[in-house]
Amino acid sequence: MNMAGVNNRVKNASDIELKDRLVAINRVTKVTKGGRTFSFSAIVVVGNEDGIIGWGLGKASEVTTAIAKGVEAAKKNLIKVPVLKGTIPHEQLAKFGGAEVFIKPASHGTGVKAGGAMRAVLESVGVTDVLAKSKGSSNPHNLVKATIAALGELRDANTVAQNRGVSINTVYNG
Repeated sequence: MNMAGVNNRVKNASDIELKDRLVAINRVTKVTKGGRTFSFSAIVVVGNEDGIIGWGLGKASEVTTAIAKGVEAAKKNLIKVPVLKGTIPHEQLAKFGGAEVFIKPASHGTGVKAGGAMRAVLESVGVTDVLAKSKGSSNPHNLVKATIAALGELRDANTVAQNRGVSINTVYNG
């Protein structure tokens, strides 16, 4: 699968103040000769609520250890997302596995109209007004990955103008 943000990765994460948010915890069981062995997997999203986001998966025999491992993994794959006046620059559709997400900019005061895993990702990146729809699978792992893929594909007008080699007025006026 094509993960988003290959060209907008954050290089140095040590000087960024990141807040972590737990999306989902899953208890998994391994059946052995001696009985059942329980362990936990936790999917975590970290962000500075100002355009930087990352996700991580941690697995351990205790919940707190799994969350800590997830946070460490999330800090290793941060991407930069354009956030304009609390919303996103344009509509975006993305898919990962069976989960498909659609995010759309909203006017000021709308709030984050998204559920579950998508809400955690959008709030962590610093989006305050957005309309979001989840289609297909509601699996939190794939929803997080699809949402981050959609955010990673967003481009603001300045980036589009630079890539095309034209002025920003040409981007808006055609």
